[in-house]
Amino acid sequence: MTTRRDFLKKAGAATAAAVGTTTLGAPYVHAQKAPIKWRLQTYAGPALAEHVIKPSIDAFNKIAAGQMEIELYFADQLVPTNELFRAMQKGTIDAVQSDDDSIAAPVDVSVFGGYFPFACRYSLDVPVLFEQYGLNEIWREAYGEVEGVTWLSAGSWDPCHFNTVKPITSLEDFKGLRVFTFPTAGKFLTRFGVVPVTLPWEDVEVAVQTGELDGIAWSGITEDYTVGWADVTNYFLTNNISGAWIGSYFANTDRWNELPDHLKELFIVCMNSSHYHRQYWYWGGEANLRVHGDKLKLTTIPDEEWETVEAEAHKFWDEIAATSPRRKKVVDIFKTYNADMAKAGRPYRYNMV
Repeated sequence: MTTRRDFLKKAGAATAAAVGTTTLGAPYVHAQKAPIKWRLQTYAGPALAEHVIKPSIDAFNKIAAGQMEIELYFADQLVPTNELFRAMQKGTIDAVQSDDDSIAAPVDVSVFGGYFPFACRYSLDVPVLFEQYGLNEIWREAYGEVEGVTWLSAGSWDPCHFNTVKPITSLEDFKGLRVFTFPTAGKFLTRFGVVPVTLPWEDVEVAVQTGELDGIAWSGITEDYTVGWADVTNYFLTNNISGAWIGSYFANTDRWNELPDHLKELFIVCMNSSHYHRQYWYWGGEANLRVHGDKLKLTTIPDEEWETVEAEAHKFWDEIAATSPRRKKVVDIFKTYNADMAKAGRPYRYNMV
């Protein structure tokens, strides 16, 4: 016969075991931490960001499955683009997608970000230069000397053409032309009489309409149609001063180091997917809109006249190379790479100065 005392003993033991099981199991059920939150600002406005970064960030957030969430902000939304580097250093924002030049990165290689004149002829030149000709190592070295920011990766965007209110058919038409462009590209273009104008990205369209700007040297034709600039300008110059924009991803160093390895790897994979997406989106878009676009009339400066611009770019390279040993190293790589491509012949290079 089971006595009442034995029953209570067994019941108590069972209850204690159940409580113990519940207690041990609690961490598994309730130990989910709040997701890691990042704020990332891109150089691009909303319409452009839909193509150059948003798909990869959406993918990251989906795959991270609640462990981490990246909030994406557009051009100048949290801080002005030229203050992005400092804001990232301070931790005001956690990550940035932009070229080094526009965010005023305090490193000597920043001059090569964005559009360094005639360094690249095609979009594939950028990843080859970084992955196979040593630019990755140089960029890591340069940013390793700066506190608070980690450079993560560079990729290519579109070529740098001019879309303007009035047609450009000769170098003479550049004189006095007020254009929105990147810092280093603008410095180079002053040699031909261009007047670079700095404005917030979202003000550019209105500035063309009000006559403050005569045109834009900030993109290829794909962006002109995507962001609305093809609606306020009339002409597109088929000559370009660079075959691809060099842009990068950066992160606040402390926030990057805090990430577990699998989230770092996920961010890198999604970053690379963004690099890949832009390769075909721009390459196909540039050709398609030249052929089928109905908003911009194409103009061209004759090759023999345009060759003087490319020759002047090589002088510009040497001037930049003279300002620091590391810049000289980068310029030497550009020279070696372009010489290799010229020797390789078509389709890599032709009609070289």
